[in-house]
Parts: sequence; structure tokens; C-alpha cells
Amino acid sequence: MEKDYDAIVIGGGHAGAEAALALARTSLRTLLMTLTPDAIAYMACNPSIGGTAKGHLVREIDALGGQMGINADATYLQMRMLNRGKGEAVHSLRAQSDKIKYHLTMKRALEEQDNLDILQAEAEKILTKGGAVCGVKTTLGDVYSARAVVVATGVYLNSDIITGEWKKQSGPSGFAGATHLTDSLLDLGLEIRRFKTGTPARVDGRTVDYSVMQAQEGEDVYPFSFMTEGRAVNTAKCHLTYTTQATKDVIMRNIARSPLYNGSIKSTGPRYCPSIEDKVMRFADKERHQIFIEPESAFTHEVYVQGMSSSLPFDVQEEMYHTVIGLERARIVRYAYAIEYDCIDSTRLLPTLRVKDVEGLYTAGQINGSSGYEEAAAQGIMAGINASLWLRGEEPLVLSRDEAYIGVLIDDLVTKGTNEPYRMMTARAEHRLHLRQENADMRLTPKGRRVGLVSDERWEKFEKKREQTALFSPLLSKFPPKEEAEAFLGSLGEGGSGGYTYAQLFKRTGTDAEGVKTFFPEWEACDTRVLGEIITSCRYAGYLDKQKAAIEREKKMEGKPIPPDIDYLNMHGLRLEARQKLDKIRPLNLGQAARISGVSPADITVLMVRLYGKKE
Repeated sequence: MEKDYDAIVIGGGHAGAEAALALARTSLRTLLMTLTPDAIAYMACNPSIGGTAKGHLVREIDALGGQMGINADATYLQMRMLNRGKGEAVHSLRAQSDKIKYHLTMKRALEEQDNLDILQAEAEKILTKGGAVCGVKTTLGDVYSARAVVVATGVYLNSDIITGEWKKQSGPSGFAGATHLTDSLLDLGLEIRRFKTGTPARVDGRTVDYSVMQAQEGEDVYPFSFMTEGRAVNTAKCHLTYTTQATKDVIMRNIARSPLYNGSIKSTGPRYCPSIEDKVMRFADKERHQIFIEPESAFTHEVYVQGMSSSLPFDVQEEMYHTVIGLERARIVRYAYAIEYDCIDSTRLLPTLRVKDVEGLYTAGQINGSSGYEEAAAQGIMAGINASLWLRGEEPLVLSRDEAYIGVLIDDLVTKGTNEPYRMMTARAEHRLHLRQENADMRLTPKGRRVGLVSDERWEKFEKKREQTALFSPLLSKFPPKEEAEAFLGSLGEGGSGGYTYAQLFKRTGTDAEGVKTFFPEWEACDTRVLGEIITSCRYAGYLDKQKAAIEREKKMEGKPIPPDIDYLNMHGLRLEARQKLDKIRPLNLGQAARISGVSPADITVLMVRLYGKKE
């Protein structure tokens, strides 16, 4: 069996799958080492892809040449656009996925990828020589050589499943955990932390009373991948229901038995995805909480009880779930549980996701302190890209905060760090008006092409879209015929005559591509998706101009490098906290330094004067 590779990816989850594909697709001999192929791209928690801000990440992964969007489009049950009540910039696509089909389809994509081997094995040690990676040793004693290793172990490192008083060393969903690799990471100088996440019960859908719930229908939307033709065809429904006062009573009566409140769980959980007992305790005045009943797969009757993550004992869960409207007679198939696991301090990483001081070692996904399939996949493709570029002797790819949500995600992790499982949100992206999900290909596909991930077929589609945009954008400054303009304004419930350019008309509330084509023959030949993006750009034009000015100011800071050997600890004028934070993170430039928590504008001024002899 082949034991010499260019790169090894440890872990076959959402991060590992993208990392392995990125490496193999750039013609590097790659080994994907997983505890079990049965867990490749497995959805251990919610059976969905996308959602608020996460939908942006999926589109960006796709634009770079990744697999998650294509896989989601091939396996969804239902699609909806979230945040429709807000502006287009924060509209976020979400797919209810068939979790069984999603896993199998991604596994097949990995199996059929050239230059990629899959091996069931547990990594025990990352081997190094002279401060550089040289291979991986398994628990069976086998050694596989490689100059680059991507660690994407998810929540499997020393993981413990906890439900009430019951605790078991195990990975999620009954899969085996990884019990050896943490020691190797410690030996390499990485700081290990304990984080927690959880999942709700799965119940038999045949025992759910959907008649007392509100059906959540799918929508007519474009899918995730820019390669997918047509619009979504929905085949399943989700349902909205609520907890009751009885739910609250059961939880309050048994709160002393909750591992979250009796001290059994000491690790940090996700703030933005709390357990049901957390919700009840933190929002004591709230009468009820939303619960979504979501199908897990077309191949099973199991449904996912979204919003009721818990680690309460089994008997309490039985009583608690039966107090939810429509679940009075529901039969639990899988109980809810919490899972604790090891992860690293992500400030020990470079923006390329390479571990500082260990050449060739990269990490991606929940081992970096993030949560979510999409956040993991985004890190996975970037770690794979940068490991590939390094192996090929090329410049790394670092996405800035104004280029992608992926850039925001990674910059937050490596610059600010996280003391709780990190979740991507639109509010974290200060340039979100520019970083819309529909223009991800225009922002990132040329970068994916440069690194070797964008296929000829994808590039051809991108070029056609760019040509259409260039062809029709000049029309925006033109004045349409008066009669057409009046009819268009009338359709929007507005009066008025002509005298407006297309750009001015497109800013009107209610304007969409179909309406424009109906009233203005000049735009009929424009691709509907391209026209939609042009309309959105007109609507945000004034704000985007302001944002571009802010981006330019930030780029000046990013363009001021900091010497890697600078002595922060003895730099007079800096506050003690700033010295310690700067010394630990060792930012690459003044822009990154300014984003470090605990470093003030006054500290940045001191750095500017020391490095460049003046204040900007």
C-alpha cells in the first residue's frame, strides 16, 4: 500500500472533505485519514446547510471551486431564503438536507477524486523533523510520510457524550472518538481547550401531530452552487411549533439534574445555540420558545427537533419533549446529548491556517474553536488551498475581511481568538453590503482559478456572467422611453413621468428582474440572475461608495508590515496588556494588530511611530 504522500488530511468531516479535495484537485497525492468512512461529511447535528451568514460561506466555498454547495444542491429536501424582511445583503439561503444522501454523495465525490486515497485509521502522532512536518503515525504503528498535514478532527478529540448523570467517552452519534492525537498537539506546543456543543432528540415522525403545527413550505429560489442550473424544487416541509408552560415546569423542576447547572459540564458551550434548559433559565420571562420539526432524510421517519438541544437525563427528556405542542405522543428514537471535546487556541495560527512554528502543519474546523458545518468547510478549503500552494512553492491565499465572509471568519479566529464555539453571523462582517451571497463568484472565482481549483467549465460560466454584466451595466446611465418608465412606476404603485435613468428606477422598492424585463425590452436579453445583481448594486450604490472608502483606509494599514522578530515586551509606550497580546499573536501588519482584542488605538499609534517614524 502507498505510504508516501504529498499531504495527509486527518478527519473526514466537512472541513476534512474540502481540504482533501482542494489538495487532490491541485494534483497533489493526498491521503484522507478518517476514524471511519461511515462518518465522512456526516451531519451529527442539524440536517441542514446554510442559514444566516452560513449561506454566504457556502456560496463562497462554491465560488472558490469547493464541493459543499454542489453537494447541498444534489441532496436537499427543501430550500428557503432567510432574512427576507431585511436588505438583500443579509439574505441567506438555507437548505433542509437529506443527511443520509448528503454523506453518501460527498463520500462518493471523495472516492472518485483523482490523487486521493481514503484510509480508515486513527492518527496518534504528527511526525516532525527540524520544525517541519514529515508524516503521521497511526495507533496501529503505521507511518505515512507527507510534507503537509491538515488536522480537521471536528469534535472527536477526547470527546465525551453527556446526558444527565450518564457519561461516555465517544464521538458524536455513537461513532468512536479520537483518544491519542491531543498529546501530539501538546508536544507541538499548542494550547488545548475544552469546548461543548449539543444536539436535540430525534423522534419518529409518524408519532408527531403535524395538524397542530404551522407548515413551513420551501421557496422558489436559486440553489447554492453557481454550477447548478434552474431553481429549487422542494419535496418536503418543515413545521413550526412551540414549547409550553409545562415544558418550563419540567425543566425548572429538574434543573439540579442538568450537567450544565450541577457542575458536571465545565467546558464552554455555544452562546448562539443554547440548550433548551439554558433558554428557560436565561429568558425566565418568556412564555414559550419556537421549535422546528425538520425531516432528517427521505430514507427514514426520524425528524429533528430543532431548538431543543439538551443534556438533561433520559427520563426528564421523555417528560419534557411530550409537553411540546404536537409532540405529546412522540416516540424518541435518539436522545439528546451534550458533547465535550478538545480544541486549540486559534491565535496560534497564521492567517493561512498554518500552525506557527511548525512548517507544513495546518488546522481547520472545530479544532480551531468554531462551530457549524459551513464554518468548518470554509476553513477546510482554505487550509487545503494554502497547504497546496506551499507545497507547490507559490504565494499563499489570504482572503481579507473586505473580500469574503471566509476572510472575516479566519481573521476573527487567528487575530481575536475565541473563548466559546465561534459562529459566523452577518453582523461580524463590517463590509457585508459588498459581501452579498449572489456576488460570491464575482469576488472569488478568479482567485479559485489562480490556485487551480476552478474547472474550465466553471470558468466558462463565470466569463459569460462577467461579459453579460459588462454588456448591460452601461445601460444604467440611459433614460428609458417615457411611456415605459411611467408603466413601470405604475406597477410599483408610484406616479410620475419619465426623466429617470435606469439606475434611478432600479432603486425603487419592489423592483425585481422579472418586472424590469416586462416593462423594458432593452433588458430582455440580460440573464435574470445578472440583472438581479445589477438591481441590487444600484440599490446599495451610495452605501457601497462609502464602504469602498473605508476599505481603502484599511488596506493602507494592511500594507504596513511588522517585522516578525519585533520585541513587543520591551517596547516602551505600549500598555502591558497590549505588549502581551501582541507578543502572543505576533500580527503580520498594522491592520491585523489593530483588530487584536486588548490593543487600543493609542497602542497602534505607538507602533506606527516606532516602525514608520510618524502617525498616519
